[in-house]
Amino acid sequence: MTTLCYPERDGQYLMLHRTKKVNDENRDKWIGVGGKFEAGESPEDCMRREVLEETGLTVTKWRYRGIITFVSNEYGTEYMHLFTCTEWTGQMRECDEGELAWIDKKKLLSLPMWEGDRIFLRLLDEDAPFFSLKLTYEGERLTGAWLNGKDAYPANEQTV
Repeated sequence: MTTLCYPERDGQYLMLHRTKKVNDENRDKWIGVGGKFEAGESPEDCMRREVLEETGLTVTKWRYRGIITFVSNEYGTEYMHLFTCTEWTGQMRECDEGELAWIDKKKLLSLPMWEGDRIFLRLLDEDAPFFSLKLTYEGERLTGAWLNGKDAYPANEQTV
């Protein structure tokens, strides 16, 4: 169980370029801010703690956007709770997992990232209602995507 949050301001998301951790499955990719649940945490508790730990920002206004089920032949299964946030307090600080940068939403899809992230970023951009997205991977190759239990794209095997 994990969370991922996209702080947003002025048409940009705060992104994390994962470059600092050794043996990181997200190495060299751009992702939102988040991480693994600790005992007793709700999705909101985990998201707020992870954003604070990785950025120094205390989230005060957020929106729970969906749940993503990742199924991987290399990394197992992960259930990720997806958030966006628009208000926070505090001062941004350096992250020990990579470099933080405000990226224009229109440029996001050109960055190195997991192919499935492109799907849920499009859903965020479309302001989709709360959704469930299942993504399957073989290594780093996306092999399937299902939105709310239905094929996200008619020819799943041709989306990558």
